[in-house]
Amino acid sequence: MKTSNFSALSNSDEPYYLSSANEVKLFEAAWKTKLPVMLKGPTGCGKTRFVRHMAWKLKKPLITIACHEDLFASDLIGRYLLKHDQTVWMDGPLTQAVRMGAICYLDEVVEARKDTIVVIHPLTDDRRILSIDKKGEVLCANPDFMLVISYNPGYQSVLKDLKQSSRQRFVSLQFDYPEPDKERQIICAESSIDISMAQKLVTLAGKIRNIREQGLTEGASTRLVIYAAELIKAGVSAKDACRAAVCRPLTDDERLLETLDDLIDDLFGDS
Repeated sequence: MKTSNFSALSNSDEPYYLSSANEVKLFEAAWKTKLPVMLKGPTGCGKTRFVRHMAWKLKKPLITIACHEDLFASDLIGRYLLKHDQTVWMDGPLTQAVRMGAICYLDEVVEARKDTIVVIHPLTDDRRILSIDKKGEVLCANPDFMLVISYNPGYQSVLKDLKQSSRQRFVSLQFDYPEPDKERQIICAESSIDISMAQKLVTLAGKIRNIREQGLTEGASTRLVIYAAELIKAGVSAKDACRAAVCRPLTDDERLLETLDDLIDDLFGDS
């Protein structure tokens, strides 16, 4: 059986994050009032970076779980394992977070099995409990525990959607790609690239996002633009960097790739 991929983050270094609206204030209020939070927005727009920043700001440990279709309830809660000829209980990442008062972040929760998502429901209302059936234990959440999930509405379908019974348990914060001025600041801060090149990259991203109706599932994410900037900073030509880091990850369609290549040629000329 596969186990969930998860990581824990300490609070030693501040993750860079540039706020776009009142999301910081809302998140802080949700934590104080012990409300679960759902982050909605396209891939690569800064949802995960925001959670990391808020964990640092609140001085709370962060446990991140990358959700996938083989994520079972036992991957979150825990299981009995054989160790030195003895059977011992091993807490899963969700149980660890509940016990220690961490922020538990379920990244792309819609990818998880629906019967797995149900186990978090008692943690999202006034009960704030986690049932560990295999141990016959009902665990009350540490007062500092907070549950956060991310959700990409752009991928919703009959099979890949979050049920209303789950969605209506969360305070929802809406994310999108940053405004051009802020996106330029983010790119400069993350890659140390010069502002004129950052502006060209922002312009390219904006143009790509405007042609989604031609067949792209999503537009160019801020994350991909930062990747391109880092390649350019490392000495790769702007055209090659944009093709490798921005265009090729978005599509395999030859017609669309030709359109994207034309955009790059128009913006970067001989660079």
